[in-house]
Amino acid sequence: MSTLSTHVLDTAAGRPAQGIAVRLETRSGELLGEGVTDRDGRIGAIGPDRLDRGAYVLRFDTGLYVEGFYPEVVVVFTVADPDQHYHVPVLLSPYGYSTYRGS
Repeated sequence: MSTLSTHVLDTAAGRPAQGIAVRLETRSGELLGEGVTDRDGRIGAIGPDRLDRGAYVLRFDTGLYVEGFYPEVVVVFTVADPDQHYHVPVLLSPYGYSTYRGS
């Protein structure tokens, strides 16, 4: 089982955001994994099977999906327990976004 998954929803259109490229990196910029959101706006597994404690970066290339103010959404998050699964959803619109720790 992968440690990390993500999900992007287009709140302006009221549908999943398909085709968004996502990169998982360390804080120093080392690439750990990458993927593209599927028709449900999901990437079910991104990166290694286990992430150590520490901070990580998810980069969402939103500029090709929606023309708006944010061409890229960057979410920095912390893994406190390497044995847990982490889900990081993004709610996206042309002029705003939000994120939270999902389940």
